[in-house]
Amino acid sequence: MSEIRFNALVLKQNDKQLTPVIEQLGVDDLPQGNVLVQVEYSSINYKDAMAIGNRGIIRKFPAVPGIDLAGVVAESQDPAYKPGDRVVLTGWGIGERYWGGYSQYARVQSEWLTPLPAGLTTRQAMAIGTAGLTAMLCVLAIEKQGIKPDSGEILVTGATGGVGSVAVAILATLGYQVVAMSGKPEWEDRLKMLGAQRIVGRDEYATPSRPGRFVLESESLAAAVDTVGGNTLASIISRLNYGGCVAACGLVGGNDIDTNVFPFIVRGVSLLGIDSVRCPTPLRLEAWQRLARDLSLAKLDSLVREISLAQVPEEAAKLLAGQGQGRIVVNLAK
Repeated sequence: MSEIRFNALVLKQNDKQLTPVIEQLGVDDLPQGNVLVQVEYSSINYKDAMAIGNRGIIRKFPAVPGIDLAGVVAESQDPAYKPGDRVVLTGWGIGERYWGGYSQYARVQSEWLTPLPAGLTTRQAMAIGTAGLTAMLCVLAIEKQGIKPDSGEILVTGATGGVGSVAVAILATLGYQVVAMSGKPEWEDRLKMLGAQRIVGRDEYATPSRPGRFVLESESLAAAVDTVGGNTLASIISRLNYGGCVAACGLVGGNDIDTNVFPFIVRGVSLLGIDSVRCPTPLRLEAWQRLARDLSLAKLDSLVREISLAQVPEEAAKLLAGQGQGRIVVNLAK
């Protein structure tokens, strides 16, 4: 297949300036790997926007960004995969240390791949992507802490973003009482459609009640999915019920937490760190199977916009500017 020519979004660095360009490549231009995938769809996540925006995600150039991909196996040196198999790949360093999904063909390591779950198309898999996988990992972590639908309200921060919107949809489908935090009033009806019972503004959790001094607030949350971090995460921790937990997976609001030991030793709360990049394969498989079962595909479709490869840099810039909403799928055939 070395004669095949295809398009890829390539990041090139010149005098510390990063330039994304669409280039035609050949299979021989791709890095080493034991499986060649014809990529049908990718997606845009916050980390992709950071990579294209030269925020230190990629340090070796030229590079192909895109931390997600889904497509069809074209060639395989691993008997676990054969030509025609549909696969999904998120994390494992693609789009960062290794060339990623913004390319019509990608050569990868077989251990990074996950068979596409029955009932999902490659487009739907990328509508889910790293954001949806992260959301499900948060839900699984909360479940394993013993939080049940009748335990009380669950807050989802950054609810209009990729992780947050999918988390709202999953939790609502499972019967949880979901409170969605958003700074975008125009999204209120859509968040309720996804299953949120209440909408709260960012200010309600953005600052501690006593600046410079962490205090325990009244117990009001059974759990939370937090994509924001910073003061928001500290505020959530102060309001968790006894035995409650927060699954933390983001830092758009900052990477420092102004808290102390009291919530953990007085209320027995848990701070659960969620990582989707090096997530072990058994947990990854469980999450994808649960996504195929517990995420309404009709709700998922309402969150999705589809763009071409050439539109990726513009959409990435919007995401960095805080204008991201829902999920953006990249159609590699466009």
